[in-house]
Amino acid sequence: LPWDGRRVPITFVGGYLGAGKTTMINEVLTETDRPIAVIVNDVGAINVDAALIRKRNGDTLELTDGCVCCTSIDGFGAAFDQIRARPEPPEHVIVELSGVAQPANVIPWGSSAGFLLDGVVVIAAVEQLLDDSLPVWIRGHLDDQLASADLVVLTKTDLAGDGAVASAHAALSRLAPLAPVVDAGLGRREPGAVGRFLALGGHRAGDAVTVAGPTLFDLHETHSVPVDGPIDRAAIDTLLDELPRHIGARIARAKGVIDTPQGPVLVQVVGSRREVTALLPSEAQPPTDLVVISVPDTATARSEP
Repeated sequence: LPWDGRRVPITFVGGYLGAGKTTMINEVLTETDRPIAVIVNDVGAINVDAALIRKRNGDTLELTDGCVCCTSIDGFGAAFDQIRARPEPPEHVIVELSGVAQPANVIPWGSSAGFLLDGVVVIAAVEQLLDDSLPVWIRGHLDDQLASADLVVLTKTDLAGDGAVASAHAALSRLAPLAPVVDAGLGRREPGAVGRFLALGGHRAGDAVTVAGPTLFDLHETHSVPVDGPIDRAAIDTLLDELPRHIGARIARAKGVIDTPQGPVLVQVVGSRREVTALLPSEAQPPTDLVVISVPDTATARSEP
């Protein structure tokens, strides 16, 4: 395994053509002081802000923080191999998907050697959400992208009226009911919105996981559920099955480190997706409470016009 067994979190960023994916990624690279690797899943040019580029070599850019940005013309395998070949791992990998890519199809790549899936962010523009003139196949494509989202970043809100923005939130409450939504429109941008999708899983250097706090989920409620271990996988599944009844609400996300007879595991629930991953020795840490993000009734009410 690369990097002595350490696994680097990966965030996939999807969204239809023109939604603002590249703009958001450029802003994240500008504002963060963390070494971020970027993979662009498109055959077009790498549209990284020139001020962030130290050196260009064919389809690869070396960024000013020493990290790498490359087009995955030869597929994800080649791009991930290039990052794995670096002696020091980045702290995070962002994969910008093409506008026609379906995030659900690339999620398995998040578990390739040296990496750990952190989440799927979908960038959605107000005018695209509300455009009734879009062909049926494009509308279906947009809806499928949003169904995979762990977080939605709503863009172009500064170019729309309050009624349109409210309608966009109402549409997202139907299309991605468990995904938190952050507003990235100029003049409307929520504090810290630009870098929030780097905190979906809350990794930090030298640690397996820091459970994400409530600041990421402004419209959601946070609960801490103690877990008395060690417990086996069957007991973990039972615990997760009963979470909605225990919390009394729908579950958007749950995360924690749980002790099992075989050692600690990282437990992640995002919507209907559930992952239980054994922690490598290099990632070992004490068990934590299970932090649960639920969807309160008020979240739906606040998103309606």
